[in-house]
Amino acid sequence: MDRRELADFLRSRRERIAPADVGLPAGSRRRTPGLRREEVAQLAFISTEYYTRLEQARAPHPSREVLAQLARALRLSDAERTHLHHLAGAPPGPPPGPTREVRQSIVDLLHRLPNAAATVISATFEIIAWNDLAAALMEDFSALPRADRNLVRRAFLGPHRDGRRLYGVSDVTEFARNSAQQLRAAAARYPDDPELNGLIRELLDGSAEFARLWAAHDVSPAPTLIKTFDHPVVGPVTVNCDVLDLADRDQRVVIYTATPGTPSEEALRLLSVLGLQRLDVPG
Repeated sequence: MDRRELADFLRSRRERIAPADVGLPAGSRRRTPGLRREEVAQLAFISTEYYTRLEQARAPHPSREVLAQLARALRLSDAERTHLHHLAGAPPGPPPGPTREVRQSIVDLLHRLPNAAATVISATFEIIAWNDLAAALMEDFSALPRADRNLVRRAFLGPHRDGRRLYGVSDVTEFARNSAQQLRAAAARYPDDPELNGLIRELLDGSAEFARLWAAHDVSPAPTLIKTFDHPVVGPVTVNCDVLDLADRDQRVVIYTATPGTPSEEALRLLSVLGLQRLDVPG
């Protein structure tokens, strides 16, 4: 535990927060910027005496619960929260489960790619953000319950409407194998996540193919692919599939683009015009 660095860090975070940021009156007799020590203590549900001793580098080792309460009271970012734990000599444990929150800048990026179909996929293969062309190429994800937005569940359990497994992609067998391997790695990162564990049990119970792949205990990174979607309106669409890792959130941006001058580029252009108006055909 680095008491002096911890004290300085807490003080710097306290002084940057305006009282109005946490619903407190500003008052006219404040001698220091930001919050008072007693206000931070109140927000963190700890005693003022103990918090004062933390800022004076005289306090004993804070518990993980106290650190969590301080991080919340001081509105720390993920990086700052991790730093706080390290300063206190209590490195944070793994998060309980993968985050589904997508940074606004990434959502904005998806919609600035008018000629590409783009999605954001969580560590459990749930599509958690998409642009209009991705919905036109695959499915209107906004009309689906969360469970049906999970690509691993769709690959192994369906629905496989009109005999088209996972939107008729040409590499569905390879995708299924690779996704099972990546899901095993995710299970190691989030061993206590009930939603992830429930998904795995559902797949093991419902798919002999998944159970066989799971029993192999293989793990692998996501490959860069070229795949073809069998689209019910415009026919086959062959796209390059590039994956950008968002390591800080354990998410991936998947971008589908067609080679310029090909029929698939024309098909994507047509889909961008049609949007969802013709997508009443089940996918």
